[in-house]
Parts: sequence; structure tokens; C-alpha cells
Amino acid sequence: MSTFWSWWIIVITIVTNVGICWVLFSNRKVTVKELPKDGEVPTTGHVYDGIEEYDNPLPGWWFNMFVGTVIFAVIYLVLYPGMGNFPGVLGWTSEGQWQEQEKKAEDRFEAVYSTFEGLTIEELAVNPEAFKIGRRLFGNNCAVCHGSDGRGSYGFPNLTDGDWLYGGTPEAIGASITHGRSGMMPAWSAVIGEEGVNQVTEYLFKIGESEHDATLAAGGEKVFATFCAGCHGADGKGNQALGAPNLSDDIWLYGRSPELIRTTIRSGRQGLMPAQGEQLHESKIRLLTGYVYSLAHQ
Repeated sequence: MSTFWSWWIIVITIVTNVGICWVLFSNRKVTVKELPKDGEVPTTGHVYDGIEEYDNPLPGWWFNMFVGTVIFAVIYLVLYPGMGNFPGVLGWTSEGQWQEQEKKAEDRFEAVYSTFEGLTIEELAVNPEAFKIGRRLFGNNCAVCHGSDGRGSYGFPNLTDGDWLYGGTPEAIGASITHGRSGMMPAWSAVIGEEGVNQVTEYLFKIGESEHDATLAAGGEKVFATFCAGCHGADGKGNQALGAPNLSDDIWLYGRSPELIRTTIRSGRQGLMPAQGEQLHESKIRLLTGYVYSLAHQ
């Protein structure tokens, strides 16, 4: 925060508190006016919806409670941040409190995690206790994209079918979780034109052994060999080193209808798997890796 805005907040806060105190004390009354001889109760002249406001002092309990809140505000602003860049006498921050609570949680559960340190990922995948912890970690960190059952959705991989963009070994799964993945399918419409898009689409149906237009597929084979085989391989079976999917099976990240495939070829796709290495402790990543590994080997 800049110095100007810091002082702006400080001045506004002080003026506001002083102002409300002035209004409170300058208008304070401690005694009730004596009733006039005609017996009418004195009012302030304020009328709302037929209700008149008596000209009586504020109740003592209400006045004292208000003063207490002002005193509390002053003490709070001295101890905690709230006055611009002033950090408060205690030096408290929400980030610091979160880190302290996280450290306490890590210390508390470290003994639990340490019991699994000697196990391999394959052993963690079949260990009942490790499975339970991994499932909770998955629900907290992965289910929002991959679904609570790990079966994914449109644009998010299914982790239970054994088809892996970057490999399904324990090492590959652990690397994906720790470092994340960034996939990019370039748009080809400007290069191969709409005719090329249609030809490649039919060729993909051909290598997937689905119904296709033979004439268009023949032209698509040439286009595929020129522009697509570099990533997906000459046979279209993909390349896990690049994260290029297998195009010859029946598993499609963005759907296998002709129009969806044309959209992918025409406009490209971009995918991002966020890195969890800085969010999760190494022991948690191993348990999570074991759980994800188990999803495809149940």
C-alpha cells in the first residue's frame, strides 16, 4: 500500500471515531426533563410513521456499551493491523496465523504420515489406511476438476481408465502432481483450411476403426502425416513424452463427435494441470500418488 493511501485510511479512521464520540457526548443528556403542568411529555419534534421521539436521555446501559465499543476499537487498532501500513503492536497477520496453524497440523499428522515412508507407491495403493488418507487428499485437492470418483469430465482426464497423457507409472503420476502439466494443441484452421480439418477428422475415425468417409480419410492421411504425426506419431497412438494423446482409441478428452473433433483441430486446445508441489508436503503427494495409481488398477 502506498504512503498516500495508508495515511488516507489512518485519517479517515481517526476522524470517524472522533466524530462519533463527539456526536455522542455533545448530545448526551443525563436527566429527564420535568413534565410541564399540562402533563404533555416533551418530544424532540421528530415524527416518523406517526411515532414521536421523546426528548429523554439515552439508556445508561446503551451509552456505556457504545463507549465500550469505542475503547475496544482503539485497543484493537493499536494491537492489530487496521491503520494503513501500521502492522500493529502484536505484528499479527492472517498469513502468519495460517502458517502457524498449518505447522501445527503438519506436526500433528507427521507421525501418521511417517508410518508410510517405507512403502512403495504400489504398496500404498493397496494399503487400506493409506487409501483412506489419499482419498481425502484427492477430495480436497483434485475432485473439483477430476470428479469425486476420478472419472473426470469435459476437458479433465479420467483417471480410472488406464489411458494416460503423460504416463501411468508411479513416477509419472508423482511428477504430474508435483510439477503440474501444461498441454497445448495448436489451431490448424489457418494452415490446412476447412477442407483439411474435415479430412483429418475422417482419418481419425478411420484409425479408430469407426465409420468414416473413405475419400476424405485418404486425403486426411496425407495431411496428418505432414502436420500431426510429429506429436501424435505416424500411427496416431500419441507420445507420452509430449503429452500428445492417443487418437486411435475410443477415449477423447473433449468428446469424439465429428463436430467436437473438428473444433479441436480447427481452434486448438489448451490444458493446465496446476503444480501441487508447493501446496502439499512430500508425504501427502506420495499418498495422493498411491491413491491415483489405485484408481486405474482396481
